[in-house]
Amino acid sequence: MTLPNELGYERIAMACSAALAKMQGCPDDRIEDLKTVVAEAAINAMQHGNRFRPESRVMVKIEAVEDTIHVSVMDEGDGLREAVAEPDIERLIEESAPAVGFGLFLMRNLVDRIEFDRMSGGGHRVRMSIRMQSKAGVRKAEAHPAAANRG
Repeated sequence: MTLPNELGYERIAMACSAALAKMQGCPDDRIEDLKTVVAEAAINAMQHGNRFRPESRVMVKIEAVEDTIHVSVMDEGDGLREAVAEPDIERLIEESAPAVGFGLFLMRNLVDRIEFDRMSGGGHRVRMSIRMQSKAGVRKAEAHPAAANRG
């Protein structure tokens, strides 16, 4: 889907990604993670990538392959020029630090894989993969057979 470069349209991307994940049987906690990272990536693309230029667009591609949802968010900007430092969460909670980098922090911590790259035809892309099974659920599933074999 292609979104106009205006805030508010990230909600369309969130709704589409949530609908796809729900159709694939994704649990609610992972759907919420997916909605969060899609919204953050779309907002970053509009704000930092396209710099709110009205003629620019943001493209979002969402697909489910086996147990994983893959999302690509593409803008017409130059991408990250420099590494973004991890935000100081304590200071953010206390509201004594700006929220710069918090969206990237969320994205990195909610997905299973994330990549940033420049596209050959121009523009920037963030690719994210999120497993439909929650990380806690995977650990439980891996631990469960071993526990069953003990008895």
